[in-house]
Parts: sequence; C-alpha cells; structure tokens
Amino acid sequence: MYSVTKRIKMIKQPRGGYIKRTDFEMIEGNDCIELNAEENIHANLVGLTVDYMTRFMMGASIENAFQISLIGARNIKDEKKAKNILSKVKGLDDESIICACKLSGYDVCYRAGIEFYKPVSEIKPNKETIQNISSMVKRGMAFWKKYGPIVKDGFTFEGGYTKIVSNGDGDYLTQDTLWDFKVSKKEINSQQTLQLLMYYIMGIHSENKEFQNIKKLGIFNPRKNKVYLLKIGEIGQDIIDKVSHDVIGYGLTDHEIKDELIRCGISETMANLYIKVKA
Repeated sequence: MYSVTKRIKMIKQPRGGYIKRTDFEMIEGNDCIELNAEENIHANLVGLTVDYMTRFMMGASIENAFQISLIGARNIKDEKKAKNILSKVKGLDDESIICACKLSGYDVCYRAGIEFYKPVSEIKPNKETIQNISSMVKRGMAFWKKYGPIVKDGFTFEGGYTKIVSNGDGDYLTQDTLWDFKVSKKEINSQQTLQLLMYYIMGIHSENKEFQNIKKLGIFNPRKNKVYLLKIGEIGQDIIDKVSHDVIGYGLTDHEIKDELIRCGISETMANLYIKVKA
C-alpha cells in the first residue's frame, strides 16, 4: 500500500525518534573542497543524481545505476526518450551530469506517482549545480575506497514487504554495513534513521541473504562529507520489535491492517478491497 518513505511520514515517533541522531558515531571528512552555495534544481534531484552517478562511476552498469529512473519513464511510456538520454551519460563531464539530472526526474513516476511528473526537458542544472554534483560524486568515490567494497546496490525487498509497506528500495550493502546516501545541508534526522532501520528489518525478512551478515547501519552525506555509523547490537530489541509490528506491519491481522489503513485516510470500502486483493 505505501512506500517506506510515505509510511514514515504517517508515523509519530517517540521523542528524538526510534533511533536518535546522537546514537550514531559521526566521522567528518576534510578534502578542502568547498561547494557552491546555491543550486538551481530541486535538492531531491541533486541527491538522486549524486547517488546514481556514484553507483555508475563505481562500476555499476548505467542501466542498473538508473534502474528506478527507467521504470519511472516506462510508467509514463517515455522509455525511448529516457534511453536516449541514458546513452549520453559517460562520466563526470557536463553533458553527462545534465543528462543524469534529467533521468532522475523520471523517478517520481515510480516513487510518488505519475501525477507528480514534470517534463524532464525543464530540468536544466546550471554551472554551479553541475560542479557541486561532480564534487559530491568524487567524494562518494573516495568514501567507497575507504568503506567498500560494495556487495549490493539499488536493491529491493522481495519477501520482506507487507500489506502496509509494499515498496521501497535500499542504497548499498557492504560486507557488514547497510548504507544510505543522504545529500542534505542538515544533520541526519529521525525520519532518515527510521528509514534505515526499516530497510534493515525488511532486508532480514527478504530474500536478500546478504542481510544476514549486516552488523551496522551507516549514512554517508557527500554534501557535508560526514559518515554516521551505528552498531545494530546497540539498538534495543524492543525498538526493533515495535518498528517491525507497528510501522512495517509484520504480524498484523487483517482486521488490524484494515484499522491502520482507515487511520491513514483510506476508506473502509477501499481497505476491505485492498486486503481481499492482497490475501
């Protein structure tokens, strides 16, 4: 029914969050790169572009790196145009970054819905934005040289979804850490830490065997050049159980699922239909 990010927005967390920002160890890098103060495209587009271009520059195929973008383009029957744009992404030159930004504009068709789509032809990053994206991708590459190698990236959670949380995709796995990229000017917050915990719990329930080796949660912010790390063993089992049940919906009866959907604004008729279809 909901994506991970949509579900998080419906949840009232305990004060400070299920996992507090201060629970994470913070490690700050220093590469003497100063980013431009202003960018002319939406921060979400910048974040997606940095993430996908980092995957590509680290060796993922261009199709895998922009997999969600291509699905979004397919949803609006614009796949041919998207593939043409994709063919122009070669590296960190200006044209490649401009095309990567345009491709990222298709993501909304998958993550939020086609009604939120705006023509990607309108996405025109300026010189300052292009420079920032290039610098942050280079930071990402340096980060992976230290914390990698990447075991899995751009993964979904088949076998781990529920009738409450039915889609969502994670960023990266290394040998023992689940990583998320956050390209924000602010410090990490409770929504982001809950997202990471949900990914971990859903990963354990999913078909992804790599999650059995995960011991830490990590966030890397290439804009601030900061790494945040937390050992999973330091998260209380009561917190994991509560998020599993109350947020993701493991173990809920159909009656409890119906009540939760109605609480979130779904009509009783639609809730009944959804549960019947998903039975």
